[in-house]
Amino acid sequence: MARLTLWFAILSLVFQVLLVVLRAPFPLYPLVSWQDAFDLLSPIVLIPIYWAMYRRSANGGARMGPDLVFLVFAAIWVVGHGLHLSANSIHNLVDASARRGGLDISGSDLYRLIYFLDEHAGHEVWYVGVMGLAATLLYREARAPAGIATAWPATVVAGVIYGFTWFCIFVEGQSVFLGLPFAAIVTAYTFRPRGALPQRPLAAFFGVAFLIALALFVVWGLYWKGFPQFTDVGLI
Repeated sequence: MARLTLWFAILSLVFQVLLVVLRAPFPLYPLVSWQDAFDLLSPIVLIPIYWAMYRRSANGGARMGPDLVFLVFAAIWVVGHGLHLSANSIHNLVDASARRGGLDISGSDLYRLIYFLDEHAGHEVWYVGVMGLAATLLYREARAPAGIATAWPATVVAGVIYGFTWFCIFVEGQSVFLGLPFAAIVTAYTFRPRGALPQRPLAAFFGVAFLIALALFVVWGLYWKGFPQFTDVGLI
């Protein structure tokens, strides 16, 4: 499990945060960027890792109810990601055209729709899937722990990486109102049962991750007296 969570954390960081640096035009179709091209792989890479963690998190075979819940949240994840990916690509193209002195549609209904699908519907639907999958994994592990010992060094490293990723995506996605309370609830939940974490590696992983995310939210919020996007303060 430690190896799975570490790979999950690293790949989440790569696909959900670091791809932003790949803004150069994609040679096969220059209207999109390398970021857009690689981002198409996000669900193909990450959803199977979610599934692997889900299956290894508990004893016993497949159960229809939890499996269907997992599939529903995975579908929400993919739908939200797809909304964001396509709308964000168009949004970037429109903004770049305006900066070059081309057609400027800012202020139009078309631009408002693109912005809504990118920055609101896309992010919020996607993040409901992200939160739902995390909750599903924790619930399944809590119901029938697989008895896997928590490898603390790898778990802590993975938790720190994923906590930073969680903080980044919810700040840049203007969705701190979702990510912060969810992180607080899960942190309280995972650290509540004393002595359980050594045999619940997913709870340990998410507990560390959300504790780190909470600390980053607090620092960011106090420093800026709010939660501006990284783009709004010139960090991207």
